[in-house]
Amino acid sequence: MDSIKDVLKNFNPTRDKYISREYQSFGVHLAEKLGDEHHKSLYIKLAKQLPRPVLLQALQFVVDSGARRKGALFMWKLKDLGVFPDMSVEKKSSTKKTPKKKLAVNEEPAATQAQHSDGTLDLFQS
Repeated sequence: MDSIKDVLKNFNPTRDKYISREYQSFGVHLAEKLGDEHHKSLYIKLAKQLPRPVLLQALQFVVDSGARRKGALFMWKLKDLGVFPDMSVEKKSSTKKTPKKKLAVNEEPAATQAQHSDGTLDLFQS
């Protein structure tokens, strides 16, 4: 990896006008190596937040693999290395409401019955 001195020496203000920090340069380097310039901001964020050796290890794995979707493999390898906190998705208990039956224009609502403890029945309109 280039030192800050090397980055500043190779800095081209017309081409690199938005790169002012070393981690930004490394993030752009990751995006170029992975062939994923569309997600350049993601790699800059990863370069800022994650340890450099872990990123280099994942990058080396991807470059050696010869995969077609290098960005996806890179993210998978970071997850495999345990960089991200546990992001397992648990299904929430289903609390679906039963859909109400739509009545036709001329249809009467159905009557329901409720039984009391003494055995009598009451009819309700729903």
